[in-house]
Amino acid sequence: MAGELVFYTHPMSRGRMVRWMLEEVGAPYRTELMAYGPSMKDGSFRAVNPLGKVPALRHGDATVTETAAICAYLADAFPEAGLAPPPGDPARAPYYRWLFFCAGPVEAAVTNKALGVVVPDDPRMRGMVGYGSLPEVLDALERAVTGVRCVAGDRFSAADLYLASHLGWGMAFGGIEKRPAFETYVAAHYGRPAAVRARAIDDALLAEPQRAGG
Repeated sequence: MAGELVFYTHPMSRGRMVRWMLEEVGAPYRTELMAYGPSMKDGSFRAVNPLGKVPALRHGDATVTETAAICAYLADAFPEAGLAPPPGDPARAPYYRWLFFCAGPVEAAVTNKALGVVVPDDPRMRGMVGYGSLPEVLDALERAVTGVRCVAGDRFSAADLYLASHLGWGMAFGGIEKRPAFETYVAAHYGRPAAVRARAIDDALLAEPQRAGG
């Protein structure tokens, strides 16, 4: 698909994951920096994302929001980057599985922990929240990344980028407990040239006073 890539983000947001993905893709893109507050909630940006939040991506006439969706979209829009197993490849199943396991159960469980939400120890209630409990979610994720470099076949994919980002961020800020398997998995991917470039770009933006303050 042809068209300009426009990336809406803030350097202290989930947009850091999308920045990494864009650097992996290698296609030119333009960054629109958004400040937290009224400018992110005004009418013009709500035309891009009705929820008034970042990240968001425009690609020509297409608009994509939600971090996991943006990563999956970019992997398919730029297949030459090799960031998703091709259709028909058996690795496509674990690719989707772990990408959206992280976007769903992991994200929800970690967020609820940060907010102090305690799910009652009642099977009916645990079934309602979908993920059961944070320990169950982390145990499942630990099994997925133990002894492997990549979760979908033998090649780095958008699923690895998304999982490694969540694990790295979560362990750094205490939302996810540090486990050897998590640390090994994150270390295997955080040194990728695209990851290093993306962090450098966002860290430099964050160092600007007007950005650090939102």
